[in-house]
Amino acid sequence: MSAVIDLHCHSTFSDGVLTPQDLLARAHTNGVNVLALTDHDGIGGLPDASAAAREYGIRLINGVEISVTWAGHTIHIVGLNVDPASKVLQDGLAATRAGRDRRGQEIAEQLAKVGIPGAWEGALRYVGNPDLISRSHFARYLVEIGACPSVSKVFENYLTDGKPGYVPMRWASLDDAIAWIRAAGGMAVVAHPGRYALTDTQFWAFFTQFRDQGGEGVEVVTGSHTPDQYAEYADVARRFGLRASRGSDFHSPTESHMDLGGGPPLPSNLIPVWRDWF
Repeated sequence: MSAVIDLHCHSTFSDGVLTPQDLLARAHTNGVNVLALTDHDGIGGLPDASAAAREYGIRLINGVEISVTWAGHTIHIVGLNVDPASKVLQDGLAATRAGRDRRGQEIAEQLAKVGIPGAWEGALRYVGNPDLISRSHFARYLVEIGACPSVSKVFENYLTDGKPGYVPMRWASLDDAIAWIRAAGGMAVVAHPGRYALTDTQFWAFFTQFRDQGGEGVEVVTGSHTPDQYAEYADVARRFGLRASRGSDFHSPTESHMDLGGGPPLPSNLIPVWRDWF
C-alpha cells in the first residue's frame, strides 16, 4: 500500500524525548499514516497516543518492545497489534520493569565510584515513567553535566560492557516474550537485527527458535540498518518464512538515525507484517 508506515518508535513513557501527543504530531507533520508506539517494556503511553492519533487521523498500532536475554545477548522483540488489556502481557512487562529499576540503582552506584555522584536522581529527571528508567536516561544526564559531549559518547565511555557504568541485566526469555505477545493477540517481530553481535551459528539458532516459538516478523528497514542490511534482512525474512517490518526506532529529533516515517519502502517481494491489517 502507499501509506507511510512506521512500526517502531518511543515516547517519554520509555526512553523517547517526546510525549505521545508530540510524537503523533511529528508523525502527522512527516506524513505518517500508520504508527506503532513501541515503548520499552511498557504500554502506559498507548492511551495518550490513541487520543492523539484520532486527532491527527493516524491509524495507531498498539505496540511494545520487550527486552530479552538470549545466549548472553540482549535482544529486543517488538510486539505489534497487542491488546493492552491482556493480563499475561501486563504481568510479564511489570516483572521486566522491576528488573530495570534494580539495574538503574546499580548503574548509579557504579558511576558514583568513578566520581559521578547523583546519577540516579539526575537520570530520573529525564524519565517520563518512573518504573522505566534506562541507560539512555543516565546518558542524557551525563551529557547535561558535561561528562561527555553526546549520548553516543556516554555509551561508548561508560555504559557498555567493560566500562565503569555497565551493569548486565537478565531480561525475559525469548520464549516468554513471544508467549506474552501472542497471549495479547499480537505479532512478535525481531527489532533491528543488524545490531546484535551473534556468530553465524547463534544467528541461525536464534531465528530458528524465534520462528518455531511463534515469532512472525523481522525488521528489514529500520533506523540503525544500512542499505546493505536492508537487502541482508530481506533475505533473512525469506529464508525463515517471516513477514517484514519497517520502523524508524525514533527516540529524539537530535539522537535518532532516522526520523518518523523515514527510510525506503520494503522490497516488493516480501510479505509485510501489515498485510492482513487493512
